[in-house]
Amino acid sequence: MKLFYSPASPYARKVLACAITREIDQSIELVACNPNESPADLLAANPLSKVPCLVTDDGLALFDSPVICEYLDSRGDALPMFPERGPTRWRALKFQAMGDGILDASVPRRWEMLKPAEDGRTAWIARQKAAVDRTLDALEADPPHRIVDIGSIAVACALGYLDFRFAAQPWRAAHPTLAAWFAGFGENPGIARTVPQG
Repeated sequence: MKLFYSPASPYARKVLACAITREIDQSIELVACNPNESPADLLAANPLSKVPCLVTDDGLALFDSPVICEYLDSRGDALPMFPERGPTRWRALKFQAMGDGILDASVPRRWEMLKPAEDGRTAWIARQKAAVDRTLDALEADPPHRIVDIGSIAVACALGYLDFRFAAQPWRAAHPTLAAWFAGFGENPGIARTVPQG
């Protein structure tokens, strides 16, 4: 397998954390790239020029981190990250949506914050931050469990991204229960070995 990724991408981090959790990371060739430069080999696999993008051993290109993570969950012999059915499945998928939602609001917000201020942009940035804050409040009231599943991995990657890109806007003081959960869950190999650098 081959994974196109950016070392700073929280979505790629989620995929790598899942691969480590599934104990199949050694069978994945990592290809670092900048999707904003639309490299030809990435475009050949993913016309959207987005990472992560996984090319399977049989040549199937998969993109969007939830799809890739579900594919990885079908490989290897470790316990599944996607529970099969019942309340545990829906809870895991809910937390995956919350973690991905934090990222969906935070990644573009960071890019917009680098541009000159204007009223429309400032209002949009504030709206995205409010969505993140509300989600953090919901996670504080009902944090993920310590089971390593797709939901807990997604939330951990989202919190890690907030630490990485929004250090000037700390979230822990207002969310001590969530902070304690993250401190403990962060010791899992998939999270501990994929902390963003730079």
